[in-house]
Amino acid sequence: MKNLILGGMALFVLCGPVQAAELKAGVARVSVTPAEPMWLSGYAARTHKSEGAPLCDLWAKALVLEDARGGRVAIVTLDLIGLPREVSDEVAGRVEKQFGLKRSQLVLNASHTHSGPAVWPGIRVMFDFNAEDLRQATAYSRKLTDQLVGVVGAAIADLAPASLSVGHGKAGFAINRREPTKQGVRIGQNPKGPVDHDVPVVRIAAPDGKLRAVLFGYACHNTTLGGDVYQVNGDYAGFAQIELEKALPGATAMFMELCGADQNPSPRSKVEHAAQYGKDLSAEVRRVLSGELRPVHAPVRTAYELVRLDFAPHDRARFEADAKNTNPYIRRRAEWMLKAYDAGRPVRQLEYPVQAVRLGNDLTLVALGGEVVVDYALRLKRELPNENLIVAGFTNDVPCYIPSRRVLGEGGYEPVESMIYYGQPGPFAESVEEKVIEACRALIERTAAKSGP
Repeated sequence: MKNLILGGMALFVLCGPVQAAELKAGVARVSVTPAEPMWLSGYAARTHKSEGAPLCDLWAKALVLEDARGGRVAIVTLDLIGLPREVSDEVAGRVEKQFGLKRSQLVLNASHTHSGPAVWPGIRVMFDFNAEDLRQATAYSRKLTDQLVGVVGAAIADLAPASLSVGHGKAGFAINRREPTKQGVRIGQNPKGPVDHDVPVVRIAAPDGKLRAVLFGYACHNTTLGGDVYQVNGDYAGFAQIELEKALPGATAMFMELCGADQNPSPRSKVEHAAQYGKDLSAEVRRVLSGELRPVHAPVRTAYELVRLDFAPHDRARFEADAKNTNPYIRRRAEWMLKAYDAGRPVRQLEYPVQAVRLGNDLTLVALGGEVVVDYALRLKRELPNENLIVAGFTNDVPCYIPSRRVLGEGGYEPVESMIYYGQPGPFAESVEEKVIEACRALIERTAAKSGP
């Protein structure tokens, strides 16, 4: 199949005090570049569909890991804005039926490029689709669902002995974008705001040491290019993967978006900027690969939970007023909320996915849904210093921003205004951070137990 390219895998032997335990890995990829002009997602200011040749192709890439007792995890990275739960749940159900992977064993992480196609019905309030637009967007999502199931199956078919190791680097082009002003917090630049410049790097090699794949991440919005760009591309993350695969022939480069919801590249707006950040990130990944890495051992343990996050109180009268607003986005959001009220099910909570993947005692991936601000990763790393953590956002579902209590209190785009475009009723209750952190800690503890996936 032209678009489906298998990557090789590799052997890993865990030298334990009693017996050796091995890991297997499989890699596959499939192009998810749209075949025709489509509405791009991420910026409400765009006025027409994509145009011109893609600056770079978009990919879905799968890494499947398996231990000697049959514990498995499939990590899928996507050069897309994000998956709505309608898509991720269907993919997960079909993957379980066809390949036996439980929901906890499937990780679906999106780079959140703002130069990729809309994945319907994600961020639906942003679009006023006509019948043809809706047909096209729905068809793309259906094809994408098939492709994601297929790429997981291809990676499983590619399983072979593998060795894994992990290291960390740094990249400095992300800056906190929540700029305080006399009028409140706006999107700009805040050099004093929190950042997480960590670049985690996971190396997957064959028994002979040949590099077969590299999984890396960074906490920064893929918004180097603005809404005036109509050519499909993966922004800095896409360029970084291209640079790595050029420099490391035969290896598959996979990017994970971490907790970068309140982080932007700086400076931004030019293709040259995105290309340069891709080169910078690629160079740092290669520097880490050339240094001393920590071996990653079996077993593979996974856990997944849907946590109910409360929204701040709201009433029908508010949305009845909003339904008369001249702003089309406020009006569309109000229509959705009034339908829920009419059905007797006003939106009071969000079912929110939290996931943990532990590889031995050497590496733990915490994967969170939504656009997660950097505070979550910083807090987990601070409170769990003995865990080698990778904390990702934009995983399994991207229903809205997930603010910390600090960000919620400050107000501004991420906790308040963005909820209009996502079709959510409004800001979260103050309990949001503690509920998410509590769930993360519980799943990390659960995967540390000597039990099955």
